[in-house]
Amino acid sequence: MGTLIGVIIVLFVLGSMMALKPNGIDQRLDKLRMTARRLQLNPKLVACPDWIKGRDNEYGRGMLGQYCLILEETKLPHTRYQVIDGQWRPDSSFVDTSDDAKTLHIPSAIRSTQSSNNVTVKKTDFSLDKAPLELPVSIEPFVKGLMTKANSIIIYWEDIAYVRPNSNPTYHQQRIEADLLVLKANLEKWAIQMQKDARG
Repeated sequence: MGTLIGVIIVLFVLGSMMALKPNGIDQRLDKLRMTARRLQLNPKLVACPDWIKGRDNEYGRGMLGQYCLILEETKLPHTRYQVIDGQWRPDSSFVDTSDDAKTLHIPSAIRSTQSSNNVTVKKTDFSLDKAPLELPVSIEPFVKGLMTKANSIIIYWEDIAYVRPNSNPTYHQQRIEADLLVLKANLEKWAIQMQKDARG
């Protein structure tokens, strides 16, 4: 009888330990985000912003990976871009209410929804308009949006789709760092382009 109780306890402990072990996809995602953190891409899981089409192609639905590259000594315009047909397109609904020298007065139709009559809106930034993403084929289909402000450039993408076998059958753990380095290089390139256009 004592042996039977001992076997049951051992099986219970082993079952509990197996339940705590993360599944394969969680392990892959952890590896992706740890590599991104090491490359200073500052990954976070965030609720899908309301200006991005998320789950089921609905705005603001689901969760997305937010990877943020901070560029010291850089001043970027506050802007947002969406992916349309593999290209960056400015978010036409974006209203930036921050103060800046390069501003326009908001039309009365928009101003009526704002709390102050002195609110201004920045000119839409077109630096990346119709620029191709040029990202690795394992990342590009999952990219949803791009935002810049101050010294940060932020990309929103379905990083979990990158590690899922059914959405990325070509996934290889050895490719993670190379893919993320291409992503980082593109973020730097886009930031330089926006900064150059803002100065000009």
